Amino acid sequence: MNKTDLINGMAENAGITKAAAKKALDSLLVDIEGSLQKGNRVSLVGFGSWSVSKRSAREGRNPQTGKTIQIKAKNVVKFKAGSDLSGAVN
Repeated sequence: MNKTDLINGMAENAGITKAAAKKALDSLLVDIEGSLQKGNRVSLVGFGSWSVSKRSAREGRNPQTGKTIQIKAKNVVKFKAGSDLSGAVN
């Protein structure tokens, strides 16, 4: 499923136009991104939660040359599925 498929599904399930569904989805994504940028956790009970975790700098290896490289520290987004989502998939 891609973004267009999701918008079409949202519009059909909610009985709204595709334009309104796109606007709602874009708004949701902007709000989730903004909250994560501030370091906050986003939780949708039953569905799952997103959080930001810090990954420290480390040493890696270039698989083509075998040469050692330094990998910079960065923030990564983690998603943990909620119980309802996990139950629906299993």
